[in-house]
Amino acid sequence: MVDNLRLLIQNFMFVLWTYGGRIGLNFGYSIPCFSCPYVPGCAGHCYLMTLQGQWGFAFYFPELLSYKGFKVVLYFLIFILLTMLLSKLWCGWICPFGTLQEWLAKLRKKLGIRETEFSWKTRERLKPVKYILLALLIITPLLITFGGLHRDFYLFFCQICPGKPIMPLFAGQTRNFALDFTNTITLTFSVLSIIIAAGTLLGSFFKDRFFCMFCPMLPLIQMSKKISFIRFEKSVHTCSGCGNCQRMCPVDIKDVHLEKTEKDVMSEDCMLCMRCSEACPEDNTVTVNFLKYKLFSSSRKYVAENYQQGKSLNE
Repeated sequence: MVDNLRLLIQNFMFVLWTYGGRIGLNFGYSIPCFSCPYVPGCAGHCYLMTLQGQWGFAFYFPELLSYKGFKVVLYFLIFILLTMLLSKLWCGWICPFGTLQEWLAKLRKKLGIRETEFSWKTRERLKPVKYILLALLIITPLLITFGGLHRDFYLFFCQICPGKPIMPLFAGQTRNFALDFTNTITLTFSVLSIIIAAGTLLGSFFKDRFFCMFCPMLPLIQMSKKISFIRFEKSVHTCSGCGNCQRMCPVDIKDVHLEKTEKDVMSEDCMLCMRCSEACPEDNTVTVNFLKYKLFSSSRKYVAENYQQGKSLNE
């Protein structure tokens, strides 16, 4: 099954991102997933840190013409290129923090604990959070550069990101769980970091891909949707309306099921896990394409072989 292949790749990528730097691998500073730079020996890190660290210079003309300004543009172009190539596959197949969340979900299922369900109203209310975080992530460096904001607000998002204290644990480091008493700002950030990390671990145990609902990387990747080589499409004319796509989605996206006119059904919350394509019982109705080549397409035969021989759609 595609999902088994995805899990295999996820686990491999988790090891690669977490420990690859120990064997000399370095994939740079523009990675479109939560490969945390605070992990000793990581193989490359999340673009969100680069964006925060350099964004303020993009509006400062003398710096823009310097080598530092060149790097701002270069790292952004690399990020856009990577998102063009793989789009949300970064989220569903490559992101190590997403893999950790899925491990917690599997543990919950093994223990026989039911997943927590959020109402549609609650989901809609939570939806803007990722955009608010992205806006703060972009605005804060500008306020430091031009508005006199204290330098301890530098890397604002990284300071509260749950990946900062959690992911280094896999490299044997616990120091990011310590409180920083340097001043009120650093103490506040360190307390928030621990609270958010604990809440994320708890939330991800009870709710599939809990942190992905708030991840600012998702709307950032979505910017390249129009130029991406990856296409997630639905044939609205052959859809039977069974709702399997919505039931199988780990992040409870209803857009694929409800769409009646548009071919493109890639939403900002989608992580291209392809479980909806796997569960669709109509031939070539839900497809994931790379340029003109089909990566996977829904199939009546596939569903019959993988889900109707005593296997539940909810597994």
